[in-house]
Amino acid sequence: MNKNRLFIKNMVCPRCILTVEQLLNKLNMPYEQVLLGEVVLKNSPDAKEQQALEQALKKVGFELIETRLYKIIEDIRLTIMEYLSGNGREQKINLSAYITEKIPYDYSYLSDLFSSTEGTSIEQFFILQRIEKVKELIVYDQLSLTEIAHQMGFSSVHHLSAQFRKHTGLTPSHFKKLRAGKGRTPGPI
Repeated sequence: MNKNRLFIKNMVCPRCILTVEQLLNKLNMPYEQVLLGEVVLKNSPDAKEQQALEQALKKVGFELIETRLYKIIEDIRLTIMEYLSGNGREQKINLSAYITEKIPYDYSYLSDLFSSTEGTSIEQFFILQRIEKVKELIVYDQLSLTEIAHQMGFSSVHHLSAQFRKHTGLTPSHFKKLRAGKGRTPGPI
């Protein structure tokens, strides 16, 4: 394994990449590349540098991944986020097929590993991430609920509303009204 390559848990969006790049710059750790869940450093970090990086990452909600199994878990998370960005849905591939296409293991193994490590199933994680993406789209207020439902792979606005209410306790319309009063400031949705 390349000692210059580090794997980072919880990186799920382009802002995460920017945050890690800023941390590396602040720590004076030159890097070649920062991707979702992965950093390639120009030099192998010594123990002190690695500890400083671990602490800085934890402060912003990330962690270094130490084992192969955790790398697989993080790959599953990243693959789900990629699927949510539209790649799998546009091709009309179901989630389990998309995951096994990207991660060359039997789906039941991946599902069991994810559930035992994360305390939730791949499907539940997917649903929660999909609801978070719906929240984001509602806040940005550029699409109608019909367009959001279609873009996020829900069979109808009713299905979207039912799932949204089940996981947030609010209807999408009520959520939108609540968020409209707060503006578009970053932070928890």
